[in-house]
Amino acid sequence: MKVRLAQWMTGLSRPKKVCILMATDAVFAVLAFWLAFSLRWGVWYVPHGQEWYLFAVAPFLAVPIFIKMGLYRAIVRYIEMRALLTIVQAATLYALIFAFVIYQSSIPIIPRTVAPLNGLLMMLLVGSSRFFARWWLADTYAHLPGIRGSANCQKKNVVIYGAGSAGVQLAAALIHGREYNPVAFIDDDPLLHKQKINGIKICPLSLLSHVIKRHQVSDILLAMPSVSRSRRSEIIRLLEPYAVHVRTMPGLADIAQGKVTFDTLQEVDIADLLGRICIDPDPALIHSTISGKVVMVTGAGGSIGSELCRQIVRLQPTVLILFEVCEFALYSIEKELSHLLSKTNGANTVELAAVLGSVCDRERVEKICQAFKVQTLYHTAGYKHVPMVERNPGEAIRNNVFGTLQAAQAAIAAHVEKFVLISTDKAVRPTNTMGASKRFAELILQALSANTEDSQQTCFTMVRFGNVLDSSGSVVPLFREQIARGGPVTVTDARVIRYFMTIPEAAQLVIQAGAMGQGGDVFVLDMGEPIRILDLAKRMVHLSGLEVKDEDHPNGEIEISFIGLRPGEKLYEELLIGDHVSETDHPRIMRAKEPVIAWAELQAMLGLLERATENGDFEQVRKVLTGAVAGFVPQCEISDVLWKKAGRNGGF
Repeated sequence: MKVRLAQWMTGLSRPKKVCILMATDAVFAVLAFWLAFSLRWGVWYVPHGQEWYLFAVAPFLAVPIFIKMGLYRAIVRYIEMRALLTIVQAATLYALIFAFVIYQSSIPIIPRTVAPLNGLLMMLLVGSSRFFARWWLADTYAHLPGIRGSANCQKKNVVIYGAGSAGVQLAAALIHGREYNPVAFIDDDPLLHKQKINGIKICPLSLLSHVIKRHQVSDILLAMPSVSRSRRSEIIRLLEPYAVHVRTMPGLADIAQGKVTFDTLQEVDIADLLGRICIDPDPALIHSTISGKVVMVTGAGGSIGSELCRQIVRLQPTVLILFEVCEFALYSIEKELSHLLSKTNGANTVELAAVLGSVCDRERVEKICQAFKVQTLYHTAGYKHVPMVERNPGEAIRNNVFGTLQAAQAAIAAHVEKFVLISTDKAVRPTNTMGASKRFAELILQALSANTEDSQQTCFTMVRFGNVLDSSGSVVPLFREQIARGGPVTVTDARVIRYFMTIPEAAQLVIQAGAMGQGGDVFVLDMGEPIRILDLAKRMVHLSGLEVKDEDHPNGEIEISFIGLRPGEKLYEELLIGDHVSETDHPRIMRAKEPVIAWAELQAMLGLLERATENGDFEQVRKVLTGAVAGFVPQCEISDVLWKKAGRNGGF
């Protein structure tokens, strides 16, 4: 009966629900006035004579006042405590006006205490009715037949870590929602322990295991959007041993920018696992090569290129040119940046230019640079997936080596002031074609900077760093996908370690390093401590609420399998070729001094490399790369798809 009545109530149209509330308040107005008389006289009061007139006036006075004060705009089952203040204000205003009517009427003397009693009783009746309805409907609505997350789909019991304002708001949202039922708070403040918020108990971390077992908790929700990344990383490490899915609220920056709401839940940010503390950018460096300038980004639709574009538009260049060979990637980043500019009123000050083209087309790049008078160019276009490049080395040479050469010469011809190349740690003592091609690209810019007269107008800078989290080809999205499928999670080797940083931090440091360049500089970003890929995989499994299946845990859900190093991969990466490194004014950016090949000698190598690439002679390609790139020791045989198809006969 209770559920049926709730279903009928919630199924009514909004106007009908308002009419029911008005009728109820009209009854309350009469009832409150009658009770005021009864309490004053100490007996059940029976109106007589002209007093019936006042009983008729009460509802016609109360309802319009309540309409004006907005009491009928609130959805009762979602009403909050702050609505109590509105009820008090509305009832007080009604009581004052009604008291004036009472004492100005020609009715015989009415006790003075009737008016305040009438107001207090009206507050009590209206307020208690609203909150009783909230309690009743909120409890039954979630169990109505056909409602997702109820009856046929039981709510999941969850624990909220953090009993601050964010945690309280999250709990309130979840209580009214259809998926999660908060059963406890966990908080580090001992003063809050054993207290309750909206009926939910606050517990210390030491009781978490007991709470999980007692309530069969499936998820722990982190509600700490303002804590430091290092503290969040520490908490995540403490939660890893528990077989629950750890999720988190978004950061305050995302909430403030309107990207998400406070009750949006998401997977734990992998950056929180690293605990890497971001350093605020140097305002002078971050603005010097962008603000008020014409900026161009090649490979604008890629992982690093797109993040560079996001940060660049916030720094207010006059023009941002998005140069990209992939039509869909160009369309996507242009649409995203246009939306971003429209939200920040930047559309009136920043001009976006979306340009389709390849960096291998020097004429196209040069015309764009000249037409827009480009002042700063970030060259991120390049092939970087190691096994893919091993199978297609000719295209990697054309794009990574000759694409960089063509873009650099176009920049010189168009008098571009700053040219910043995005390089990689795989360029250091490479074991694969991708790393060797990126180091060769560095050598081109170093040689141009040192020997070409025209390059005095173009300052070439290279920025070298390791893996970025969640980039295309990164292990992080791969592991997420494999865990979601039920495994196995594939790791190349148990000993593999890699450096990691977030894409936003990498882009921010690239901008600052580019501003510090004086010509031919190779900057190396501080990547922090390397991480074992196996440990990263295990942590991601645990934080998904699952157990790794191994000899110690034969009943685990996710198995980790080792597939061996792929062609060209190393167990570990390096950032420096030699030991010659110096600090800069930025604590996360170092300057490396590395060997340079004279432009005349490099030109001869480029000629050999171009002919060998065109002829499909990848033995000669390797020979040229080995002669130019210090420490290049190919780890695998030539695996170009056509080379193998042709029986490695040296050409096609």
